[in-house]
Amino acid sequence: MPTNVIMPQLGESVVEGTLSRWLKQVGERVEEFESIAEVTTDKVDTEIPSPASGVLLAIYVAEGQTVERGTVLAVIGQPDERLESPPSAAPAHAHESVPAQQSASSAEAYDSPKGAAQRYSPVVARMAAEHNLDLTRIRGTGLGGRVTKKDVEAYLAAQEQPAAELAPWEQPGAGDLFKPTDEIFAAANAKPVAPAPQTVAAPQPTVAPPPTPSQAPAQPPLSPELGGTLIPHSAMRRSIAKHMVESKLHTAPHVTTVFEVDMARVMAHWKANEAAFAAQGVRLTLTAYFIAAIVRAAQAQPTLNSRWTDDGLFVPNSVNVGMAVALNEGLIVPVIKNAQDLSLIGLARQVNDLAARARAKQLKPDDLQGGTITLTNHGVSGSLFATPIINQPQSAIVGTGAVTKRPVVITDSDGNDMLAIRPMLYATLTFDHRVADGALGDAFMRVFKETLETWR
Repeated sequence: MPTNVIMPQLGESVVEGTLSRWLKQVGERVEEFESIAEVTTDKVDTEIPSPASGVLLAIYVAEGQTVERGTVLAVIGQPDERLESPPSAAPAHAHESVPAQQSASSAEAYDSPKGAAQRYSPVVARMAAEHNLDLTRIRGTGLGGRVTKKDVEAYLAAQEQPAAELAPWEQPGAGDLFKPTDEIFAAANAKPVAPAPQTVAAPQPTVAPPPTPSQAPAQPPLSPELGGTLIPHSAMRRSIAKHMVESKLHTAPHVTTVFEVDMARVMAHWKANEAAFAAQGVRLTLTAYFIAAIVRAAQAQPTLNSRWTDDGLFVPNSVNVGMAVALNEGLIVPVIKNAQDLSLIGLARQVNDLAARARAKQLKPDDLQGGTITLTNHGVSGSLFATPIINQPQSAIVGTGAVTKRPVVITDSDGNDMLAIRPMLYATLTFDHRVADGALGDAFMRVFKETLETWR
């Protein structure tokens, strides 16, 4: 009996995904639990395992198509099996045998119940609310004409295209008749100004006003004389770009405060306990110490662990620390949930696990959800100082640079100043100025600094 390959629910709040790549083709042999496809949700690529051994008899969803959980992606069976009809629907479980006919790879090969096009996924509904869209005006390419995330993105992209130039007789005219009323009144009430001596100046280039957030400047075409290679943006790179622009330019006014931290106590503790942690299968790194200090600071100043909403400031009960991990394709931020309940070895174990799974592309969408504050340890690549962008909808992000030895002035127990060599760190807090002011941000960083400098 043939077995359906079903689009799983990839996370608690993830109800759809984009089939980014088929790893097997129709007619190829597959083994149970062998990866046969990759699905993309936001910035996570998840491999879909085969529910059975056999031959891939049919593919129903093409690469690049976005479908909901429970959708039949493909059918696996034996080489001599024939499929009678394409599936019309599928429950959200991975093992269901149905008669189906080997057909072209398209989700349009089967229909949805009547009216399905009027039901929208939470992702699509949220995008419609954010951009004030009427979804009934968007042509859906999903199951039964349903509007998908890809359809909404295409519609928004089309809306951003510059309108065709109007004919001369259709263009707005000049003169007071065409001026806004407030401009006319302003001109009428303006105080007369004595004319300045007339001089002839060289013509100055006209400077166009900066584009509004909703208008992206038109990009000049690539010159054919300029040699080079155009590398298409990956889905992950586009997601990062959109997220960063929204955070920095359209959402939160960013402000950054910088503190210098003496890491002598932490470095001594790290060297003294590195072998003991390794004996328990845990690699101890500075990241675990930084997260522990963030937890302490967030508990002391929970405003920086909050989220801005129009109705008020939402302050979570837990400290869920996002940990930025650099991949070849870009940055990804898995979350250590309830970090306030973990010891140093528990934090180190979570850091190791999430970093390893991020680099192996084995993260689940839920691993990226629920963060309340983020750490980016850019010092691992040698950077001393940075001003990172807030990971929305959070209110703050801590940046830690490289630990470097340099001469500093210290004071001994008798109050005498002396010059000493210390392992020093520049740490930054970039936060949403709507949520907190400089004094509160500095109070957070004082706790962060004290935690590291007095580590025992």
